[in-house]
Amino acid sequence: MADKIALPLLLPNPPPSRPFFPNHHHNSIIPSPPTPITPLLQELVHNQNSISADSPQPHKTHLTSPIPRTRTRIGRSRDANRGKPWSDHRMSPQGRQFLRSLIDPEFSSSKLNEIMLKLIELHRDELGSVSDSLFLDLLGIVKGLGFYKKCDLALSVFEWIRNREDCQSVLNSSVVAVIISMLGKDGQVSAATSLLNNLHKEGFELDVYAYTSLITACAGNGRYREAVMVFTKMEEEGCRPTLITYNVILNVYGKMGMPWNKIIALVESMKGAGIAPDSYTYNTLISCCRRGALYEEANEVFEEMKLAGFMPDKVTYNALLDVYGKSRRPKEAMEVLREMERIGCPPSVVTYNSLISAYARDGLLEEAMRLKRQMVEIGIKPDVFTFTTLLSGFEKAGKDELAMKVFEEMRNAGCKPNICTFNALIKMHGNRGNFADMMKIFEEIKACQCSPDIVTWNTLLAVFGQNGMDSEVSGVFKEMKRAGFVPERDTFNTLISAYSRCGSFDQAMAVYERMLEAGVTPDLSSYNAVLAALARGGLYTQSEKVLAEMTNGRCKPNELTYSSLLHAYANGKQIERMLAFAEEIYSGVIKPHAVLLKTLVLVCSKSDLLTETERAFLELKKSGFSPDITTLNAMLSIYGRRQMVAKTDEILNFMNESGFTPSLTTYNSLMYMYSRSENFERSEQVLREILEKGMKPDSISYNTVIFAYCRNGRIKEASRIFSEMRDSGIVPDEITYNTFVASYAADSMFVEAVDVVRYMIKHGCKPNENTYNCIVDWYCKLGRQDEAKMFISNLENLDPHVPNEIKSRLLERIKRKWP
Repeated sequence: MADKIALPLLLPNPPPSRPFFPNHHHNSIIPSPPTPITPLLQELVHNQNSISADSPQPHKTHLTSPIPRTRTRIGRSRDANRGKPWSDHRMSPQGRQFLRSLIDPEFSSSKLNEIMLKLIELHRDELGSVSDSLFLDLLGIVKGLGFYKKCDLALSVFEWIRNREDCQSVLNSSVVAVIISMLGKDGQVSAATSLLNNLHKEGFELDVYAYTSLITACAGNGRYREAVMVFTKMEEEGCRPTLITYNVILNVYGKMGMPWNKIIALVESMKGAGIAPDSYTYNTLISCCRRGALYEEANEVFEEMKLAGFMPDKVTYNALLDVYGKSRRPKEAMEVLREMERIGCPPSVVTYNSLISAYARDGLLEEAMRLKRQMVEIGIKPDVFTFTTLLSGFEKAGKDELAMKVFEEMRNAGCKPNICTFNALIKMHGNRGNFADMMKIFEEIKACQCSPDIVTWNTLLAVFGQNGMDSEVSGVFKEMKRAGFVPERDTFNTLISAYSRCGSFDQAMAVYERMLEAGVTPDLSSYNAVLAALARGGLYTQSEKVLAEMTNGRCKPNELTYSSLLHAYANGKQIERMLAFAEEIYSGVIKPHAVLLKTLVLVCSKSDLLTETERAFLELKKSGFSPDITTLNAMLSIYGRRQMVAKTDEILNFMNESGFTPSLTTYNSLMYMYSRSENFERSEQVLREILEKGMKPDSISYNTVIFAYCRNGRIKEASRIFSEMRDSGIVPDEITYNTFVASYAADSMFVEAVDVVRYMIKHGCKPNENTYNCIVDWYCKLGRQDEAKMFISNLENLDPHVPNEIKSRLLERIKRKWP
């Protein structure tokens, strides 16, 4: 299956979707029949349906230009009256009177024909022809109706004029551009596209303003592929783009996560056409660098902007700060702040939010909190983004209590949570296995009059994938589509990660192929999701090929890319490669980022390399980075496996003093340590602590306690935990049953051991080779080799589906170990 990675991960050109001309209709999602879902998911779907019966509206992005222009920006929602009632001095007094009649709450659409006829008659000249002055009144009426949010009526006026042969001269591209722009702002992109399509068929000469309006409408409603398609069609028609057109398309490319070389090619094309970039172009280019964490490229654009004679403004600096924040470059972000202060550009709440994000993403939460205090001291009030960024940072670090303190502070400050805040809380509770609390947060979304967005669904997919709940992953994806959400790049990336975490590698790669078929351009996150899937399978050779493809210009690798490669080496048992790669990080050949040092702790612990694990942990602290809950759990795990109780206590004390919230992994590591010690009963006490805290133990939790009792001959207690495990809804696996088989065989209770094998087969759990190794080994250890051979010869009576290869290997095992 990994051979599928040989497919190009990035498409060579902007992806086509469907022909622009003709028959351009918006594709609606056809709900698929519901599939059986778990009670938890049923509750989730029920709550979702109770929140809103309406399909969510796409998020609208409106582009602004920092440079004042004499003509109206196409597609830009601008109030020319600066909050005052509508006024257009170019309209005639009678035209303004007609507009007042149309916006009157008592106006009936049945009177439209009468009013429009009067307007036409008003503008007839001596020869009976319609005068040019009608154009100004028509344009003013259409704009005025748009101002008063009467889009459908504006369209009716336009269609009325369009259907009159004596008024064709007044319908120029300026009116068309305003109508299309208005439809776009109202979310009616399909109607705007259909209108332009019909005008094109009728032979109407569409100019750059009409095309740019439609491109802007598509972009503002998140329909980026259609925006690119309109741009392509425009160029094919011989219509030359303007600076505004290029700026909108550059913004679209950034939102689509287009490769940097494609973005630069578009800029070069613009320059080749004799169009020089303006400050808006440069600001957009810097923003384009956010998705791929292209901080070096952003800095190059910033320097070029200054060389071109443009003075960076607040928008420029905030965009650059955002890039550094997304790239986890807090030091460079602080340098930007100092430059802003040096040139007299005062920081805003956006500035501080980007800085706080940079530190929070890097796990430097004390510095992030210091910045929040600093912004308050200079009179800048933290907003919902400030608090949500901090909440997410503490959640990621495993400091749930501090995360909830931020949430409470936010509410006490009168700052209303938004959907991003709720998504962060859903993630926190879901990742800890606290599904009851997760559902309470989902309920609170409704109480706060919010609606779940695409990120909410993506978060649920990630949470269920993290917990290995593959049926819930599939169910959420289906329900997400039924709710009217179209899967986007982040959804596909999340699905790839979710299925690979559930061990469904084939499904993960199938999602990747579906993503390409849907015309979605993979980005850095897509590469990293695929690499993470390969890493979980230990497929290091394929991972190296993907990395080579990235470094050959398709996409710039980041610390998460290298982190996945380390995991691929560890899971593929390639210790020498892993340690050689570690030396590149320690020596600075690859920047020793916090993420990479934390990953080294994880992979070395997983590989049971104590010295290397401790070295990585010391390097992390020496570099000034704070460990997170995952890093501390890795230290706890390796110390626990080696029964280093003093070291384990040291880590636990550090966690407690630093405000870390123990996770299920923390408790499982403790149970493992106790299960192998004289104090084995303590493992069940830890299990009780998990339940008391409202957390849900997993199969590892129960299997560890079962092992503790079986290892010490306490079969009755082990059976009690087994029953509790089944009653909790967790299905026993091969490890569970093999523990009982090994325990019975060690006590020469072979009849009981075979009964366990029969029981596991009856309950749908297929015995593996280790199951039979336990029985055969103990026969031989007790000097009963003949009985071991007899057991193998009669194995088909016990397990009719046992492969002959296993029987052969069992016989070979006897010969090798007990000749």
